Amino acid sequence: MLIDTHAHLNFSAYKNDAYEVIKKTLEEGVFVINVGSQYSTSVRALEYAKKHDGLYVAVGIHPLHLQAQKFSYHDPDEIEEVEIETAGEIFQKEKYLELAKNPKVVAIGEVGLDYHHFETEDDIEKLKSKQREIFLEFIKLANVVKKPIMIHCWDAYDDLYEMLEKNPVEKRGVIHSFVGSFKTAKKFIELGYLIGLNGIVTYGISYDKLIREVDLKDMVLETDCPYLTPVPKKGERNEPIYVKYVAKKIAEVKGISVEEVEKVTTENAKKLFGI
Repeated sequence: MLIDTHAHLNFSAYKNDAYEVIKKTLEEGVFVINVGSQYSTSVRALEYAKKHDGLYVAVGIHPLHLQAQKFSYHDPDEIEEVEIETAGEIFQKEKYLELAKNPKVVAIGEVGLDYHHFETEDDIEKLKSKQREIFLEFIKLANVVKKPIMIHCWDAYDDLYEMLEKNPVEKRGVIHSFVGSFKTAKKFIELGYLIGLNGIVTYGISYDKLIREVDLKDMVLETDCPYLTPVPKKGERNEPIYVKYVAKKIAEVKGISVEEVEKVTTENAKKLFGI
């Protein structure tokens, strides 16, 4: 059994076949945490989860959705460039609290800080302040409902660490799609957080040192599908069943069996999310 702790089957990339993908995924013994990036996708994730055992939910606002903008996501190895448009969502506490209370919701997320996508004309300090303000609101929400938090962070690990140190999340959570050094990972691990690894680690040897040094007990597996498709499926739309390739890479680098990676990371996810 595997758990993809961070997927987006509620995104438009699956608008024509979401239920077929979910069925196939569950039949292969992969459980999924379907993650919202705004209110609409959080609601959709919950609608899917109510219909399927083995499908769970995180609800939140991705930091990029706090600003009305349009940007392109492009990986040279992907099939095509993806245009992403955000509306500048306003945090509505009571609406998110209602969602978060549902037993199928196992985490608050994805929420956090993203300092990567600022444009030269942006009021950067104002946008950073807004992201920190809303992230703090979601930390409070996580503590009210006593659920872990699923954190997006890009080019902001120092600010993230400072916020988590000063504003503890009772149930801790996951630093999703981690791309920092082991030194940085260790700081978050010491705060009680797990490190989320996905297809990025299969793209070469860049993250082999991180894989070797992070203990299995401190990591969970994810895909971030439809993005970040792991090797050898690079170029295809990512799906939760491809989380097995992340497990395979970790096993190879650590010199252990895939079964051990699957067992320990699955137990980590079960324990953290109460699955």
